[in-house]
Formats: sequence, structure tokens, C-alpha cells
Amino acid sequence: MTTHITVFIVFYICFRFNSYKRTNIILQHLKMSNHTDAATEVLLERKGCAGVITLNRPRFLNTLTLNMIRQIYAQLKKWEQDPETFLIVIKGAGEKAFCAGGDIRALSEARNTNQKMLQDLFREEYILNNAIDSCQKPYIALIHGITMGGGVGVSVHGQFRVATEKSLFAMPETAIGLFPDVGGGYFLPRLQGKLGYFLALTGFRLKGRDVYTAGIATHFVDFEKLGMLEEDLLALKSPSKENIADVLETYHAKSKTDQDKPFILEEHMDKINSWFSANTVEQIVDNLQKDGSSFALEQLKVINKMSPTSLKITLRQLLEGSSKTLPEVLTMEYRLSQACMKGHDFHEGVRAVLIDKDQSPKWKPADLKEVTDEDLNDYFKSLGSNDLIF
Repeated sequence: MTTHITVFIVFYICFRFNSYKRTNIILQHLKMSNHTDAATEVLLERKGCAGVITLNRPRFLNTLTLNMIRQIYAQLKKWEQDPETFLIVIKGAGEKAFCAGGDIRALSEARNTNQKMLQDLFREEYILNNAIDSCQKPYIALIHGITMGGGVGVSVHGQFRVATEKSLFAMPETAIGLFPDVGGGYFLPRLQGKLGYFLALTGFRLKGRDVYTAGIATHFVDFEKLGMLEEDLLALKSPSKENIADVLETYHAKSKTDQDKPFILEEHMDKINSWFSANTVEQIVDNLQKDGSSFALEQLKVINKMSPTSLKITLRQLLEGSSKTLPEVLTMEYRLSQACMKGHDFHEGVRAVLIDKDQSPKWKPADLKEVTDEDLNDYFKSLGSNDLIF
């Protein structure tokens, strides 16, 4: 059973490119995604001084499964205690994706058939996210290609994240009635200015060096040199964190691709910081309407397609997460995940994007003003003995 949000890719196609041919190709991949060999979905190998994790589902953009999450977590803990393992590298097989997330249709179907899977999946995924953040060994994610949803969760919390010119990052969960989880409430509000709020609410995608400039990646390396970088890391002899950082910095300094290209949002950042400083989604919408520029109206058009409930959940998630620790954020997000699985909009989003494919979700409530503070409080309330506690 797969996890997380391959709607990330579908979202971009449907909402930004409107390319139904490519959408159908990806949907075919998703339909086939349950037929892979669980034993080879993830490769866990000791190479040189390192433990190497390879997400090994390239035909399905390396989407995560619960089985993969369990294998990675168990091996991560073993390597963390192994004195002969000095660093951990995680990468995706193939050239298209690091990890695109997972199969949201399976999540939606589990509402009626396997409630325990919905609890276990989110719980164990978030526990893995936290384990990566607290890992005692240097953790290096090679985030070449599509990196969304669950793929962000197994990379962004690591000490080092290496992007290439083909990296593609986004968190567009609000398009299907969800929220940017896997610790999004922690790392997004800590990006420069209000960039994280903008990315979370609009699902705007970042590509190539912009993933580094935004702070999602810690280093940028030309794709053609990525294999050499990995070889040099594995060949280190009993390396310290400083030795590892030196190798990464050397490759980063030599990478010239798009070196002089300005950040894609650079000219808009002052306005983004102003628009998204509001404490309510309604005020953000009003700010965009009042600005009236083509960029503002483009973002307004995108936001108006999103689930009103998801928009309000997401803004509150980031506002609260900005002053919480990662474990506290993941506890909050687990509550949200379980509430969303029981709610209307996630399943309606899956219907519109993956089942009927009409791309016209009927959100309930359909208007921001109909989503009350009382409604929001229900999403954030404690699960009592079922809370995720670290």
C-alpha cells in the first residue's frame, strides 16, 4: 500500500499545464504501482564508509510505500549505531525522480477498508521524518528530479540536501483537500520571509538552482557530476562531518549551471512577504485582489481552486509550526492527517483528480467564510491516547 501524494505531479499537469495526455500516462503508472516486488522497492546497502538507501521504483517515480518506510527506519537505526557507518546517503533510482510522494487513491480507498493502515502509515512516516532530523550520522539526500510530498519528508530534514538542474520541488496538497505535511509546518515557515507560506498555499513549484536558493537544498551540483560526488563521499576514510561538508562544498563551488540566473521569485519577494504576512486566508486573498498585478492575479486564480478548508488548515499549521519543535509539529500534523482522512475534501479531491478526472472538485464548505474557527479547532484537537508522541 503506498503513501503520500503523487497528486503533486498530477496537480501541476492539471492546474498549471492542463495536459491531459501526460496526466493519463501518470495515472497509468499509479494504477500499476501495486504490482512491484516489495523486496526490491528500496535497496539498503553498505558501500565504502556509507549506508546507501536507494528508492527503487523508477517506473513509479520512486513513490514511497509503507513497507519502504518501515525498511528505511529500521536500517537507519542500525546504521546510526554502527561504528563503521560514517554517513548515510539516500537517492532515487533512475533520472526522473528522487521521490514523487505516493498513491493518494490508495489512501482514499483505505477509508472504507483499512482504517488501521491510515493510522499506521502517517504515524510511521512521521516517526521516520523525525528520525532523519535527529540522526546522529550525517544524512545526505541527493534530490535529483521530482521531490514532492513524502519525498520531501525523507530529504528536507536531513543535514545535507543536494539539488541538481533537474530538481523539482513543490508542496501542492491544498489542491486535493490535504495540507503540506511530513514536517511542512516546521520547515516551510522557516524559509526566507513568507516564501514558505506562499509555497504551501499556492503549490508553486521550484526548479533547479531555485531549490537551493530557496533553502530547500543545502548544495547545488550539476547532474553530470552527481555520480562522481557520490563516489567521492563513499571513498572517504572515517570522515568527520567537516570532511563530508568539504566534499559537498567543493562540488557546489564548481557547479556553474544557472549560477547567474536570478531566483524565479526574486522580483516578487517583497510583495509575497507583504501579501502572505496576513493572519487569515481571507486577508491574503484580499491583498492579492487589491494588488491586481498579473502575478498576483495568477496566484489568486490558483488559490481559488484549492480546498478552502485545506487553505485555512495550512495557514494555521504554518503559523503554529513557526514556534514549535519538529516533534511538536509532527504531533500536530498527525492530528490533521487523521481528521482529513475522515473529512470530505480529501476524498473529493481524489475523486476529481484520479477517479472521475473531471478536475472539478466540489469542496464542502465551498467558500472560505464558511470554514469557521470551530471547524478548524476540530482538525487540531488532541486525539487523546491515539496522539503521536515522541
